[in-house]
Amino acid sequence: MAEEQSKGRVLVVDDEPFNLEILSEHLLDAGYAVQTAVDGEVAWDILAQDRDFDAILLDRMMPRMDGMALLARLKQQPELAEVPVIMQTAVGAAENVREGLAAGAYYYLIKPFQRDMLLAIIAAAVGSRRERQQLESQLAEQASCYQLLQRGEFLFRTLQEARQLTLLLSQACPEPQRVALGLSELLVNAVEHGNLGISYGEKTRLLQQGRWQDEVESRLAHADFAERKVAVLFTRDEMLATFLIRDQGEGFDWKPFLEFSPERAFDPHGRGISMARMLSFDSVEYQGCGNQVVAKVRLRS
Repeated sequence: MAEEQSKGRVLVVDDEPFNLEILSEHLLDAGYAVQTAVDGEVAWDILAQDRDFDAILLDRMMPRMDGMALLARLKQQPELAEVPVIMQTAVGAAENVREGLAAGAYYYLIKPFQRDMLLAIIAAAVGSRRERQQLESQLAEQASCYQLLQRGEFLFRTLQEARQLTLLLSQACPEPQRVALGLSELLVNAVEHGNLGISYGEKTRLLQQGRWQDEVESRLAHADFAERKVAVLFTRDEMLATFLIRDQGEGFDWKPFLEFSPERAFDPHGRGISMARMLSFDSVEYQGCGNQVVAKVRLRS
């Protein structure tokens, strides 16, 4: 399949030839264009010449330059920092997962993982990357205008609208890329877990079965959920940018999700709220039954 007709371009980095072969076969069969590298040094040389990848599937443990070292280099390069990196490793310690996610990995796959799970995560990463590129190009010419935004009220109901609003509102903050990471998590949570009532366990099963997106679309169209919307109030003064996000769901027990939990380290999701607190906002506070959250970004030190 020609690269321009593929679902996306994926760089696979692994020092085990058998792993490279299997991973490449899975991705090629699913319609992706694939390039491989046997370690971080080779991958870095490839990326120095060709930065047009939609996702990077990266082994953590490798000779010469390991996955963490390569990830750190990627995050220092503006042209590569937004390429989603899916770390894969046989190391199962929760601290390793925490370290990789804190360093900016999009996702963490623990070997051995199922083919369907791999393809579901790659599809989500590539889709997120392409949506972001499209919306960023549309917003680029008007980016300076969003710095003038002092107050705005918004209503939305779909995941696509959540992503559009993420990019718009993050432009009103000094570090849009940092804010967008956490804001996206909070807005998506308000749709899927809030308004649509998809539980933690249900999302785990749906992701493993590759049915998560279909279930979201089905519930959005269902009469019980079709009229539900998420309300966002954005305010900004000299010191703080504040996001107040309220859904119309029944709420949830948010306390366990404020901190990274070793018990959930190997689940296919469940780290968004803690990552938002760690990386994107100066404070995240859930209120009441959990269907309202206030996130703040300090504009001045």
